[in-house]
Amino acid sequence: MPNLDDIMKMAQEAQAKLMKAQEELDKVEVEGVSGGGMVRIRASAKGRIVAVDIDESLLAPSEKQMVEDLVAAAINDARAKADVAAQEAMRDATGGLQLPPGMKLPF
Repeated sequence: MPNLDDIMKMAQEAQAKLMKAQEELDKVEVEGVSGGGMVRIRASAKGRIVAVDIDESLLAPSEKQMVEDLVAAAINDARAKADVAAQEAMRDATGGLQLPPGMKLPF
């Protein structure tokens, strides 16, 4: 059975891994798409928007409302994918360790 020093050392190692994983999340990019690919948003797994690409056919003034809706949908798609990427990175960093609900690392 591990003693308190071993447990503290394991906790410190887990915290270091989590901090490194957090740093790496900004390097992971996902792409949100809407309108059949007419609007594309690239974002980091931390949710930072990296790029917006809008098909030229949508740039007519009469399409303003549709473009706004498609941009919002693409951002939401990218955000959802960023959340999944972040969860996967954190799961990898914790080695599959299941934390109790509501407990967040680092401490």
